[in-house]
Amino acid sequence: MANKIVWDETGKRFYETGIDHGVLFVMDANGAYPKGVAWNGLTGVTESPSGAEASPQYADNIKYLNLVSAEEFGATIEAFTYPDEFAVCDGSAEAVLGVKFGQQSRKQFGLAYRTLLGNDVAGQELGYKLHLIYGAMAAPSEKGYQSINDSPEALTFSWEVTTTPVEVAGFKPTASIVIDSTKADAAKLAALEIILYGTAPSTEGRLPLPAEVITLMTPAAG
Repeated sequence: MANKIVWDETGKRFYETGIDHGVLFVMDANGAYPKGVAWNGLTGVTESPSGAEASPQYADNIKYLNLVSAEEFGATIEAFTYPDEFAVCDGSAEAVLGVKFGQQSRKQFGLAYRTLLGNDVAGQELGYKLHLIYGAMAAPSEKGYQSINDSPEALTFSWEVTTTPVEVAGFKPTASIVIDSTKADAAKLAALEIILYGTAPSTEGRLPLPAEVITLMTPAAG
């Protein structure tokens, strides 16, 4: 017999908040993301998927079918500052130490960050979602410098980001992965985070491609 629907049960009032553990991965010439660096001062990432728009087709005086356009992943990154390594992604090139030229070629990059999961019992300690972004390209951004006054505010940077999806067997190409710590295998997630964040003092973090993420996170058969 089916159970009656119950709303707002204790422990099931879930929410998502915050952002932390930002990591930048500049893409190399082989399409890999070999070196992660901490992105301090990351204040927000607004994910903005687009596309997937219906295009109705008519025949025999009726709506015959809907064709759906391809979906694309975009985002807006906001921060108080950014890693030196992001300069090549933001159209800057260092001519000599401490001197950078603007309006240069932009490199693609990957990004990892966490958002916190909470509920009415555990608060924000319930868990987190790990977000991985691939093939990102930052557009030129506005920087508004102002005089210091009696209500000073720190300058914030903002970049509109488009993405190029990565091929992955068995699925459509993707530019984003989200891993829920409350559902994923804890040991496998910990192993993935070691790859992402590196280990002191010698192993640098890297961003595994989606196919490797699937392999890493797939439970063992048995």
